[in-house]
Amino acid sequence: MNILIVEDEELTARKLQRLVLEVEPTAVILAILTSIEDTIAWLKAHVAPDLILLDIELADGQSFEIFNHVTVQSPVIFTTAYDEFALKAFKVNSIDYLLKPIKAEELTRALNKLSYLKETFLKEPSEIQRSIKKLLSNMTPTPVYRERFLIKQGQKMFSLTTKEIAYFYTRNKMSFAKSLDGRDYLVDYTLDEIFGELNPRHFFRLNRQIIASANAIEKVHLYFNSKLKIQLTPVFDEEVIVGREKASDFKTWLGE
Repeated sequence: MNILIVEDEELTARKLQRLVLEVEPTAVILAILTSIEDTIAWLKAHVAPDLILLDIELADGQSFEIFNHVTVQSPVIFTTAYDEFALKAFKVNSIDYLLKPIKAEELTRALNKLSYLKETFLKEPSEIQRSIKKLLSNMTPTPVYRERFLIKQGQKMFSLTTKEIAYFYTRNKMSFAKSLDGRDYLVDYTLDEIFGELNPRHFFRLNRQIIASANAIEKVHLYFNSKLKIQLTPVFDEEVIVGREKASDFKTWLGE
């Protein structure tokens, strides 16, 4: 199976490549691309791969934009930390939708689903209906979200619950949790991995740097170009901006 990976975070891309080869040893990774522009150019210049693993949030925008510029003839498995894109993902060539951090069993299930669907479309209509019913009956169950994180301080370890956390943030390529009482704790995960395990009703990815709890949102200010400026508590020492493309989703989430 020839696979194209589109992922702009180098560490995540390397992890995904290793995971693919772990669950599908015969797979060939044709390329790892990091932007919408590069992906469009690659797809125009190469034969369609058997599968595209496509991150939704790229540095130069949302990867849905790719479908507006080139006819994508390959099936797609979306990889993302934002579960609010699920419906939009399935309006294009999506086979599955995997939330980060991606687990081996989830990727295996998605690849099996691709093989299953390929076989299904070669069957008679009555067989297709039975196959679809079987596929729907095997859909992924309701996810279980993380309720605590193990924190290491020197030779000591303790559990920090998500109810105690105001927000997560990244600095100098390291991730931290800010507790509601203002303390900072180093967390041994990327923000993509953290967000993939949090309950999206309680936490929102404000931008690439911060994931905030609803309890940490002190004030929301209108900002230029339809963006939002967020005041957090405890105070974050930099401006916290929600981009125009996420502002509407943020306001909906905050009002739930």
